[in-house]
Amino acid sequence: MRHELKIDEWVITSDNSAAIGEKTQDAVAAPDRVTAKFAARVALLEQWAAGSEPEVILLHNFSGEAQWGRYVEGINEQFKEIGIKTPQLTGSSETNMPTLQSGVAVTMLGRQKRELPAEGLQWFIYGKPLVGPDVLNKREQIADIRKIYDALNKGIIERVWPVGSKGIASEAERLLRRKLDLSEEVDSELSGGPASCVLIGVRPEQIRAMKQHFGVYVYSLETETPR
Repeated sequence: MRHELKIDEWVITSDNSAAIGEKTQDAVAAPDRVTAKFAARVALLEQWAAGSEPEVILLHNFSGEAQWGRYVEGINEQFKEIGIKTPQLTGSSETNMPTLQSGVAVTMLGRQKRELPAEGLQWFIYGKPLVGPDVLNKREQIADIRKIYDALNKGIIERVWPVGSKGIASEAERLLRRKLDLSEEVDSELSGGPASCVLIGVRPEQIRAMKQHFGVYVYSLETETPR
């Protein structure tokens, strides 16, 4: 479940993963680097959802001292993927008690940089909801975070909203604060896992450019009313 905290001009976002990693008793086997990368992805998308950019990263490593370097590598990889330098990074590791399963959390502190228009936008789904092994096996269906970053900076889209474990329907209602007649192009009840799909808000005059920019896996959020 995603949470966001604002303190004055600061925006604080966080994501965590448990029992996903390289330990023998993990429920989902995945490279530690990939686990941390996806945790960073969610926290970063939540920063953008608030119109902010991260300035500090806190890494909370419950897996053990050996995993620290691999987690840092994954976070760096996420920022390299979008073409920007990794913000300042600090944190801590559990080194006193051995754990049987992996556990990691990534917290980002940022400042608001962009206005968040609420009116006059049409909303779309980009990417497909995926969770567990599907995140690794169907990567082509995951929303491309570099494309999202470029679309925000170029004004192709105005807003982005990551979809978490409660699915598209829950996030859409939370975002728009009304009941929606959702399109059936994508299952709106499935978990979005590590924000494998996002909601994007677009001005009507930019819809064509948006579809050209993202290419595939773009779907209307709501069922279009017949004219």
